[in-house]
Amino acid sequence: MAKISTSDFRTGMVIEVDDELYSIVDYQHVKPGKGGAFLRTKLKGVVNEKTIEKTFRSGENLMEVRVERQPYQFLYKDGNLYYFMHQETFVQTPIEESKVEKPQFITEGQICTLVVDVDNERILYAEPPDHIIAKVVKTDPGLRGDTAQGGSKPATLESGATVQVPLFINEGEEIKVDTRTAEYVERVKSN
Repeated sequence: MAKISTSDFRTGMVIEVDDELYSIVDYQHVKPGKGGAFLRTKLKGVVNEKTIEKTFRSGENLMEVRVERQPYQFLYKDGNLYYFMHQETFVQTPIEESKVEKPQFITEGQICTLVVDVDNERILYAEPPDHIIAKVVKTDPGLRGDTAQGGSKPATLESGATVQVPLFINEGEEIKVDTRTAEYVERVKSN
C-alpha cells in the first residue's frame, strides 16, 4: 500500500477508508468562496458492496491499495464455491459465492475478471465481462404487429438471468446484454 494525496484521486482507484476497501466511482473538487477546498467523492465498497459518499479535505493523505484485474476462465460451481482458472498459469482458484458479482450472468467457459489485492495476494472479487452474448431460453412469444419501438417483455437467459427485451425477440435467439446495467443491447445476427 502506498500513501496518496487527494490530488492523486482517479476513477477506479481503490483506497482504504475506515479499515475497508473502497473503489472511487466519482469525485469532484470543490473550492467554496470561503474556507478550504475539499473533495466530494462517491465510493463503492470493494468487499462489502456498500456505496457511500464521503468528503475529504484537499491535500489529505490516504492509503491506496494496489489492485490488478486478471482474466480467469469460469470452470464450474460446486456448492457455494465458484472455480476459476488463470489464463496463463492454468491454476484453479475457488472463490466464495459472496465475492462473485452478478453470478446470474456467469456461464461455464466464460472469461471473467478477478480483482486481486497485489500487496496481500488475495482475491477481492470476481466480475463477469461488461457485455455477454446469451441465448434466450424462455420468453413469451411476440404478437403480430409488435414493432421495434414497442414495449418490452421479460426473457430468461441460459445463465438464469432475467432481462427486459423488445417484443420481437423470441426463444432461441442470441442477444447481447450489458451486465453492468442488466439491459438488452442488441440482437446478435447468426451467420
